[in-house]
Amino acid sequence: MPERQIRLFGDPVLKTVSDPIGTIDARVRSLIEDLVDSVRLPGRAGVAASQIGVNLRAFSFNVDGEIGYILNPVLVEVSGEPELVDEGCLSVPGLWYPTKRYPFARVTGIDLDGTAVELSGSGIMAQALQHETDHLDGLLYLDRLDKENRRAAMKEVRASSWF
Repeated sequence: MPERQIRLFGDPVLKTVSDPIGTIDARVRSLIEDLVDSVRLPGRAGVAASQIGVNLRAFSFNVDGEIGYILNPVLVEVSGEPELVDEGCLSVPGLWYPTKRYPFARVTGIDLDGTAVELSGSGIMAQALQHETDHLDGLLYLDRLDKENRRAAMKEVRASSWF
């Protein structure tokens, strides 16, 4: 299947808390297939269901050659001293701003068989786990910027050709 169109800043689905997945049916399986296909493109570390217009709690990831997904992820652990890392987002194309992220993160959830899954990592994986769970909680990385950078980012958004 082709990747789904990414929803852009301003779309209400991006600011909506995603619903947990109850029954794993054909619709959920199709969603995961779409998420995995969408994250395979170069330069993509993760895609949340909300970014393709689906208000369900799931995301895919593509970090260091490992591609996968998780249903009903919950960020259960972060550790280390938060540090500023350059961050961008497919839903806010062309913008990169320093964002505070923990150097280690762990999420738990399930797979398509309903089996418990745990994802954890440092570096890009930690950043992706935090970024994607933020999406599912109705947050964009812009919401985590300090006041000065948020003001600059919003100015850049308003001046962009896609907004």
